[in-house]
Amino acid sequence: MSAPDVDPAQFRQLLGRFATGVTILTVVTPGGRPIGMTATSLSSVSLRPPLISVSVDREADMHDAILKVGEFVVNVLSSPQETLARRFADEHDDRFDGVGYHLSPDGLILLDGALAHIECHHHAQYQAGDHTIVVGKVVGGATSDGRPLLYYRGGYAALG
Repeated sequence: MSAPDVDPAQFRQLLGRFATGVTILTVVTPGGRPIGMTATSLSSVSLRPPLISVSVDREADMHDAILKVGEFVVNVLSSPQETLARRFADEHDDRFDGVGYHLSPDGLILLDGALAHIECHHHAQYQAGDHTIVVGKVVGGATSDGRPLLYYRGGYAALG
């Protein structure tokens, strides 16, 4: 006999006590359109090979795009980028309009001001409830100095 599911409100409260970093996933569609979304589900999976995972809601625009392309970037946000995190979390016709970014030599979208750009090749995917866990093999990236943007108890925060 399986245990009943925890109530969704309680689930949010429980996981809300776990502070996470804030990222924006970016891809370029086969048609050349940039797509991005805010995500707090980044996790290290393996050192050898270097793998990370992110969870993407199956209803999100990013879902089909990230599964169709071979490469994506996880942009780790810095504390001054809360407005950017909110923009990419909300519905916008063109989330990239007026946003500073540049393309890597491989044509991947790297957001200006991010603490890190983690460049990934699609490695695997797993269905998990209403999300898909996307595993990426880390093939490159860069870091910069600064303080991270955090998500805690339903809101954004920074290190003290």
